[in-house]
Amino acid sequence: MAWLVPGPLVGAIAKALLPRRDPGGLTGTTAIGTAGAFLGGRLSARFLDRPVQPEFFDATTWGSAIAGALVLLIGYRLLFGNSRD
Repeated sequence: MAWLVPGPLVGAIAKALLPRRDPGGLTGTTAIGTAGAFLGGRLSARFLDRPVQPEFFDATTWGSAIAGALVLLIGYRLLFGNSRD
């Protein structure tokens, strides 16, 4: 639930790092950002022994959230890549 707030921002950062027109618009960006933040936080806690910090401005938490969103965005583009070129 805590990832709902930074999710849209994380999605926007991921799209800024990998610019391209994707279907979904703001809704897609928000969904990818929120799911990516959740995925990045879980993977970081599980495999890097770095639990999600309760502080909003923890650089490691934000880094893992953005990395998770980038992974989901790349996967999304691999699945639906040429739908809006």
